[in-house]
Amino acid sequence: MAAAAVDAPADVSAKRRKTIIGTHNGTFHCDEALGCYLLRQTPAFKNAEIVRSRDPAVLATADVVIDVGGVYEPENQRFDHHQRGFSEVFGHGYVTKLSSAGLVYKHYGRTIVAQHMGLPEDSADVTAVWLELYKSFIEAVDGVDNGVNQYESDKPPRYVVNTTLPARVGALNPQWSDPYTDDSLLAGFLKAVELTGREFEEALIYVSRYWLPAKSLVAAAVAARHEVDASGRIIKLPQGGVPWKQHLYTLEQEAGITSDASILFVLYEDDREKNFENRKNIGTQAWRGLRDAALSEVAGVPGCVFCHASGFIGGNDTYDGALAMARLSLAAPDE
Repeated sequence: MAAAAVDAPADVSAKRRKTIIGTHNGTFHCDEALGCYLLRQTPAFKNAEIVRSRDPAVLATADVVIDVGGVYEPENQRFDHHQRGFSEVFGHGYVTKLSSAGLVYKHYGRTIVAQHMGLPEDSADVTAVWLELYKSFIEAVDGVDNGVNQYESDKPPRYVVNTTLPARVGALNPQWSDPYTDDSLLAGFLKAVELTGREFEEALIYVSRYWLPAKSLVAAAVAARHEVDASGRIIKLPQGGVPWKQHLYTLEQEAGITSDASILFVLYEDDREKNFENRKNIGTQAWRGLRDAALSEVAGVPGCVFCHASGFIGGNDTYDGALAMARLSLAAPDE
């Protein structure tokens, strides 16, 4: 989406009454670029003009101000996070201090997600996507902007990653040998708004279109686990490729499944055979690395296709065969 924006001097015309998003001028960062994009996805600020200034008189004319101004007053549409004493977090178990992107998302994210999904803001699915998007996309922007280390360690990183979203936004600022002018900064900032917006939209599509349905499939499999095996420690997915690992732990917590009853094996079918993955090694050491008839003979299960050498995954030609392998593995001692 093309963004209208200006780096504003103090004499903002009193004639205009177009909706204005205010943010600071000069060097820009990922959080305010993303925050501006998010605001422009809401009905209240759709197609708003972005004015970049640090002049209080200019900012006072804006309908909403982010990342500048020294106050956090959501009731007055003021969203800065640099002032002394600011400690706002997203909540819901997240404790990273918010940047301007996180502040905007906290107050307007539900609206944006609901609009994308065509659902009411209080829908459980909207809430799930809103929370997951914070976890998987927004929180990193907050952490980087506030200087929060990703890892609790004094040791320097073993390698440097310069391709994160904040790093790519930072690279859009004029370089040391480039002209550092209002025009060059504005051009870079508009590119940053477009870049952060495009990546947010891709994340929103993934979470709403793929992550959420996968969670529903895994939740249904967890609910039906006793139909697969009386132990309740084996689940069956309707197809392969479902990203179950990222959901299973959360769903077990939500269902109150304790560690001594946790799900150990996951059965699913792909285009070739019935596979299963595990939290416990498959079968016994004697199975590891075997295939086909040799594995079937050792395991005593017809139709075996393979057992990985490390014991983390195996396959069988039939669902019943895969289930039999999982049940034998469930009863086998840990090796």
